[in-house]
Amino acid sequence: MKQRIVVKIGSNVLTRPDGKLDVTRMSALVDQIAWLRKNDYEVILVSSGAVACGRRELKVDHSLDSVEQRQLYSALGQVKLVGLYYDLFREFHIHVGQVLTMKENFQPGEQYENQRACMTVMLENGVLPIVNENDTVSVTELMFTDNDELSGLIARMMHADTLILLSNIDGIYTGHPDDPASQLIRTVENGTDLSQYIQTEKSAFGRGGMHSKYTTASQISQAGIRVIIANGERDNILVDLIEKSQETPHTEFKPYLS
Repeated sequence: MKQRIVVKIGSNVLTRPDGKLDVTRMSALVDQIAWLRKNDYEVILVSSGAVACGRRELKVDHSLDSVEQRQLYSALGQVKLVGLYYDLFREFHIHVGQVLTMKENFQPGEQYENQRACMTVMLENGVLPIVNENDTVSVTELMFTDNDELSGLIARMMHADTLILLSNIDGIYTGHPDDPASQLIRTVENGTDLSQYIQTEKSAFGRGGMHSKYTTASQISQAGIRVIIANGERDNILVDLIEKSQETPHTEFKPYLS
């Protein structure tokens, strides 16, 4: 039976320091996802980056409030982002399908079941789902905290075996990641409280940060799903997590097994 993995790629992984999309890294991650599929893993991709894409596409000569900016840039950027994924995955003869969702779609009921059925039929037919929040309409308290939360909900809904959260650092440290005295926490056993080690600052280009990753990882591991936080800027990170897990820096949350 195939292992099902949800891979979440954060904005800081896909975005260069100047705010532009890092197409080279995006291409490398696509190569690795293609490798996962070739090696009998089912993959669901939760990808940030739409707003960053859109912001580079259009220069606006008047002020926009935060809601207008998010709506405009995400609408522009989502087209570009998925178009790039389409072109990159096509090189591997992989079909992709876009899933734009909102928090209300995860409430029990018809929308939840329709969403799960859609993604199930995609996977059954070899289509790679690419999921993102529908930022054009999700602009209030109905928004996800960030795509960490969204990826966790997707992993639980689709009964994934593993959720991989790719950030721009290797995982959770005992202090600030830049402090040489800090140590990477490699394994988190069920019920372990790491809140004393979590930095609260947001990421540069996304809405999340390590706090949101820790929150998601704690909750989803409780649901029996293994969660890995790793550095998406490392070469070949997804392949190395499978083939050379012991040597590859990351933080793994062990799943709760009832």
